[in-house]
Amino acid sequence: MERAVQVAIRARLVATPAVVALVPAASILDRNQRPAPSPSIVLGESQAVDEGDSIARNRARVYHTLHVWKREPSLEGVKVICAAIRMAIHAGRLDLGAGFHCADVRVSSMRQMRDPDGETSHGVVTVEALVEELA
Repeated sequence: MERAVQVAIRARLVATPAVVALVPAASILDRNQRPAPSPSIVLGESQAVDEGDSIARNRARVYHTLHVWKREPSLEGVKVICAAIRMAIHAGRLDLGAGFHCADVRVSSMRQMRDPDGETSHGVVTVEALVEELA
C-alpha cells in the first residue's frame, strides 16, 4: 500500500509541468544519502494507519513525507517548490494501480527550515492518502 502511494506521488510530480519547471524529473527520487542534488525532491518516510472503520480492515490512511532540498541563502525557493507540490497533489485522486483505490489525498502539512550546513534550505511536505485495498 505505501509503495503504491509513493509510486503514484512520484508519477504525479514528474507529470506536473509546474513542478518539473522547478525540479528536474531526474531529481525527484527515492534515495537515502546526502547531499541531495540541488534542487531535489526526495521521497521519504511513509506510514500506514488502519482507519478502524471497517471490519474488513481494508482501509488505511497512508502518510508519506517528501523532502525538498535546494542550495540557497533563503527559504524562498523551497517554499515555491513546496507550493507547487501542494497544487500537484491537490489536482485529484492518485492512480494507485490495480488492487488499490485512492479515496482521498491531500497535503496535510508543509514546513521549511534552514539546514545546519548554512548553505541549504530544506522543506518537508506530508501527503495523506486514504487508501482502500480492493479484493
